Amino acid sequence: MPKIKDIPKIDRPREKFLKRGPSALSKSDLLAILLGSGIKGKNVQKLAQQIISKFSKNFLNIKVGDLLEISGIGQAKALQITAAISLVKRFYDEKNTTNIVIRNLKDVLTLTYDLRDKKKEYLVCLYLDARNILIRKEIISVGLLDKALIHPREIFYPAVELNSASIILVHNHPSGDSSPSKKDIEVVKKISQAGEIMGIAVLDFIITTNSENYSFYKKLKNTDKNLDYVADGIQETLFTLLEVEKTSYEVNAERIQETYFYIPQTKKNYFQLQNRRYIGNKYKLIQWIFSIINRECEKGNSFADIFAGTGVVSAVAARHYEKIILNDFLYSNYAIYQAFFSNEDWDKDKIDNVIKNYNNINTENLEGNYFSQHFGGKYFSLNSSKIIGFIRENIEENKKNLTRKEYFILIASLLYSIDKIANTVGHYDAYFKKSYIEDGFFMRSIDPVNVKNGSPSY
Repeated sequence: MPKIKDIPKIDRPREKFLKRGPSALSKSDLLAILLGSGIKGKNVQKLAQQIISKFSKNFLNIKVGDLLEISGIGQAKALQITAAISLVKRFYDEKNTTNIVIRNLKDVLTLTYDLRDKKKEYLVCLYLDARNILIRKEIISVGLLDKALIHPREIFYPAVELNSASIILVHNHPSGDSSPSKKDIEVVKKISQAGEIMGIAVLDFIITTNSENYSFYKKLKNTDKNLDYVADGIQETLFTLLEVEKTSYEVNAERIQETYFYIPQTKKNYFQLQNRRYIGNKYKLIQWIFSIINRECEKGNSFADIFAGTGVVSAVAARHYEKIILNDFLYSNYAIYQAFFSNEDWDKDKIDNVIKNYNNINTENLEGNYFSQHFGGKYFSLNSSKIIGFIRENIEENKKNLTRKEYFILIASLLYSIDKIANTVGHYDAYFKKSYIEDGFFMRSIDPVNVKNGSPSY
């Protein structure tokens, strides 16, 4: 067997690399440079060729133990190879996480596809920023999942370091059964509680196998619909859905919840008041707000919601006060208040038929409009923005044929519908910069609040 020094310089891996660059080298040549030297009776090129031949199909997942099975490969060379592979993979993962938005379960499963075929149990954490853009994907543990071994600091230390707004945990079951075990459930509760304390939302805990998946978020939401972590109006965390939170604001918490804490029952295909993305939404604070009011204030006849926002607080108050006053400087909110709270006459069938006709519009027959010119290709697809612009103009043109409440119901329904598909995560001064935005506009009606105690003031 010729030694490497006996090979002409032009054919030696190092010299070839320096003279012609890495593209001129074969995979075995590149590995030979990494190995540095051969072994007795086998030069470095032959050794590299043997390794490539043996592990070509699974080279990127090669382990130290696998390399040690090759005669002449010691621990030092095995570590050199595996460390180099791990380093490259780490940089590659970081590069490819740039501007990846995690909107749904499919996005999560795509990023963690490699877990499906793992022979051991892995716990992986996805760290997300406030716009649900992936910051980092990190392996938390390998081996059986045990809440005693999975300490919250192992998960949340990187989250604090990366300034993460939320996390999603992914766990694989090599058995093929995605059903959560008792330990899975205990870990979810423990981590979600820690996340609530830390102010870092635990959006989901997903169990994946080579054939099926289980989402705690989807199960707790009790829905068969496709998940969308950011388009449901409010990001509900596992902590909220698991109902592990116990109020400390009032001794008689059950009475307060029964009396005040009101969540409108969802009607299929209709938007509820809380189904809007809105920064500062008080939906999750309602129980706390009214527990304080109940404790500190005497029962009055009127309720003033000075910075009403979505109006969810007023929706609760409307059940207990004779007069409701809502205030907000945004006209869009004013329109929504009129739509949801006004007790003026309106025809539900009429609204449903109008919206049905809007959903049957053929975009090919639509011309560009103000909305498509300013928002098409940025916040919405061009086709969606044409439809939205047309509907907005049509509502205004037919205003004379509508009651005041019907007019505002259509405006509010349009606002809620476009919010569902907007190319943002709620920060409407910014949009995701991507070349292709999917069409997806579908208009649904709102479900007005039943105001029993007279008409609110705005």
